Amino acid sequence: MQSACSNNVSSLIATAPIQSPTAGATPSSSSSWRLLSPPLSVFCPCCRPVTKRRLLLGASTVALPLLPTSPAGARCPSDPDVALKRVHPPRPDWYEEFYAKAMDQSMQSYESEVAVYKKKLFTQLSGEVCKVLELGVGTGPNFRYYAGAAGRYIVGVDPNKQMEKYARASAEAVGLQSTRFSFVKGVGEALNVEDNTMDAVIGTLVLCSVSDVALTLREVRRVLKPGGLYLFIEHVAARDGSFLRFAQNVLDPLEQIVADGCHLTRETGKSISEAGFSSVNLQTCFLSSFSIISPHVYGIVCK
Repeated sequence: MQSACSNNVSSLIATAPIQSPTAGATPSSSSSWRLLSPPLSVFCPCCRPVTKRRLLLGASTVALPLLPTSPAGARCPSDPDVALKRVHPPRPDWYEEFYAKAMDQSMQSYESEVAVYKKKLFTQLSGEVCKVLELGVGTGPNFRYYAGAAGRYIVGVDPNKQMEKYARASAEAVGLQSTRFSFVKGVGEALNVEDNTMDAVIGTLVLCSVSDVALTLREVRRVLKPGGLYLFIEHVAARDGSFLRFAQNVLDPLEQIVADGCHLTRETGKSISEAGFSSVNLQTCFLSSFSIISPHVYGIVCK
């Protein structure tokens, strides 16, 4: 085990190119993960592409110029640098710093409510999980749940370079040495990481805002070792025919503009279930404090 964890994380980075959740659902310590082997039909406070946590929902961004985002479904080039520019066009430093600071200071209420689900999820990471990639690492709010494990190396991917200092502060707060954390500016559609190198990939509130969900999930599979785990928490579309789904449909175009590409109506649980993983363990929950993005899916899949 020691030898498996002894290589520096920087060597992992390539040098070249269901049903909708119902209100009141809470996790139970006795409940087991549901295995969804065949594809099963199954919503984001979100995010920029490969970033997350855009609970601002335009409250802050409306005062800012609306910067360009990549249209959903646009074909993404395989070169990581080209993909970054295509998916996440350059923003001014002050703009990215505004978002980074806002995410660092405005997510406490969300993190407090989702903590029970995150604790349940991240306890599934055993001590043998040494090399972890976190998509949309943002300011590092997930580090408290998994980054303190001995011998663990973490690659944090985010298109906003201003997130790095906040992520490093979060890493330091949980005892993660700076040599065990690498911040990579990039997007999920073209990860600058070698094939079959990661024991686990983590993504919370990410797939709502990537330009290509299927391509991002293929990249997750590519970088995972055989048997590697993908842990996720995502907000999803509400049940068809519900008033909440109607509201999401109405607000979705505006949300994509003011929240840097965040989609309210993605059926992310279905996308994950159909992405070709060997097993899918998926659960649903409903956050009472965040009405428009209340329905969530969370779980673990295995390559």
